[in-house]
Amino acid sequence: MSFANNGPAWIFCPADRPERFAKAAAAADVVILDLEDGAGDKPAARDAIVDTPLDPARTVIRINPHGTEDQRLDLEALGRTDYTTVMLPKCEAPEQVTALAPLQVVLIVETPLGALKVAETAAAANTIGVMWGAEDLFGALGGTTNRVADGTYREVAKHVRSQSLLAAKAHGKLALDSVYIDIKDLDGLRRETDDAVAVGFDIKVALHPTQVSVIRDGYAPTGEQVRWARHVLAAAANHRGAFAFEGIMVDAPVLRRAERIVQLAPHPGS
Repeated sequence: MSFANNGPAWIFCPADRPERFAKAAAAADVVILDLEDGAGDKPAARDAIVDTPLDPARTVIRINPHGTEDQRLDLEALGRTDYTTVMLPKCEAPEQVTALAPLQVVLIVETPLGALKVAETAAAANTIGVMWGAEDLFGALGGTTNRVADGTYREVAKHVRSQSLLAAKAHGKLALDSVYIDIKDLDGLRRETDDAVAVGFDIKVALHPTQVSVIRDGYAPTGEQVRWARHVLAAAANHRGAFAFEGIMVDAPVLRRAERIVQLAPHPGS
């Protein structure tokens, strides 16, 4: 099951709040039902993913970390559902991913060892995506805050973010940017989403439904960008190799950028 074409706005939903499942599914492109940090009552959360099913093609289950009794119980409950994709927190070794096969895995990089091992964990055959988690990472580092006064990330956070992106793209997996925890600061979320789009993250994960439209707007190219992309791709059909178009030299990387813009453009009538 592929999640590549579902859209860029994913959202966490506590798995012990089944009354929120339908609203989350209606708001976002993919729902991450959280059995880990977001679940205050883990037994109730496991019951809820069984008793209140969502579309498996648009749902990911965040399980508990490798080697825990909670993960064993999560997987037992998961076996009574149709879900095929899990999110693995605090992933630190490729064996932690492959042990979950045949389940598909979106791994989260949120420990120092996980950051050092991300090239290996991203390469696992059943990894489909790589996310990084700023909050847990800084907790593991013993840090006090992951951002500086202007709201941007500290250098170590930027490094892990970049390494996670590079590892995902090197192995053809989805790249998921971390959540923006200040849910009232929609301007800050938009700036961070714009940067995520610019550097190549496929997905930005939301914590609250109000963040979803901001993320979608950030991923949607402007009309002028779409016009340029479609025209340059049409022009490429009449050229072999590099060519000049509207004052710029067009080669394979430029064409890939144009293809990505068209991919992100809203479909006519949508």
